[in-house]
Amino acid sequence: GKSNVKLVLLDEADAMTKDAQFSLRRIMEKYTKSTRFALICNYVHKIIPALQSRCTRFRFAPLDAVNVTQRLRHIINAELLDVTEGGLSAIVRLSSGDMRKALNILQSTQMASARLTEEAVYLCTGNPMPKDIEQISFWLLNESFANAHLYISEMKTAKGLALIDIIREVPMFIFNIKMPAAIRVHLINALADI
Repeated sequence: GKSNVKLVLLDEADAMTKDAQFSLRRIMEKYTKSTRFALICNYVHKIIPALQSRCTRFRFAPLDAVNVTQRLRHIINAELLDVTEGGLSAIVRLSSGDMRKALNILQSTQMASARLTEEAVYLCTGNPMPKDIEQISFWLLNESFANAHLYISEMKTAKGLALIDIIREVPMFIFNIKMPAAIRVHLINALADI
């Protein structure tokens, strides 16, 4: 027979205030026989325990780069956008497997620049360019602390880089450098002391 159960989808439920979540809990309890609620969120810790206990949790891993790239190519072709390979790679990298984030980056960069290059993507998102992270890493590994600090401070000011972005990106870059295991262990120990 025909089901009379309704489905309510709440996207970005983690953006709801605590009061709104408590109200939702009461609504869920009231309509439990006739309605199913699907709460979609990025940060489950922002959902109150009273709601979490009434839900079955499904976790989705980030999409792999191949799938994000394929979908973006489809959109780029359908929208007739001018996107370079470097621009596409930058969007995929910065989105970290989050398709919504990839689409937001694509859209915002397209609004800011007619041609979506790697540089346009990084400028639009405010993230440091990979070449800047490479340069900063070089200074950190090869210069005295005083000189490295001076050079990084100058680059931060000149390019408007945020320290938190540098701190996030540099270790990832350094750990991708091919180096002897003993040096890698030394670097990890040195970073752990900070």
